[in-house]
Parts: sequence; C-alpha cells; structure tokens
Amino acid sequence: MFSVLADINWLALAIAVVASFVIAGVWFAVVITKPYAVALGREGAPAPAQTPVTMLGPLLCILVTALTSAVLIEALDITSTGDAIAFGLIVGVGYLTAMTFQIAINPNFPRPLYYGALNAPYFVATSVLTSVVLVAMR
Repeated sequence: MFSVLADINWLALAIAVVASFVIAGVWFAVVITKPYAVALGREGAPAPAQTPVTMLGPLLCILVTALTSAVLIEALDITSTGDAIAFGLIVGVGYLTAMTFQIAINPNFPRPLYYGALNAPYFVATSVLTSVVLVAMR
C-alpha cells in the first residue's frame, strides 16, 4: 500500500492543502469568529496572540490529513468524481467530524456540541474538496 506514494500527484496535493488552508482562514477568522469565541467561552475577550504554532500548526495538520487522503485514494484506486465525493464525505464525517466532537467533549470546552457544530462544516467541505482535487488531477 505504501508504494502508492510515487503515484500521488504532488501538485494536486499542494493545491488541495493551500485551498483548505485559505478556506480555514476565511471560515475561522471571518465567517464564525464570534460564534467560535462563544463556543470556547471567550466571548468579549481579546483574540489570543498568534504564535508560530498557531499559524503553522494548522497548515501542517491540513498537509498530513490531505496526504493521508491521497494515499487512501491511490490505494483504493478511486477514479470517479462521485466516488471522490463519497470518500470525502466518509472521511469528513466519519473521521474528522467525529474526532472534532470527541476532542471537544471534555471539561475544557464550555459548549462542546456548539464547538463541534461550528467546526464540522469546514472539515467536511475541505475533505470533499481535497478528495475531488486529488481524483480530478490523478
């Protein structure tokens, strides 16, 4: 299965990663800024200072997630757009959304279900986007 690394279209992977990172910036910094603060119990508080970890960490996580999807798409020989969408939904809902809720359900998140509901659309959308880009550029 790991021999598929040579078959990955690295340009497609880069496009998917950059697109997902840009969407993350728009989603979290513009679209859901205030609700996100509420979900974290930080409404009215100043935004935390940006650090290298908070700026580059998400990019690295997006890269790892997209690379994992690329490996699975190649290993499963997914070649149609419909199957790419289905794969993206399975990963987006079955792994990414489920993990978001699992992470949030702890005493440190004052509104875990709200937090999960705010994050889930981003993860599902970018999972589908990543899968479609990777398959379209195979």
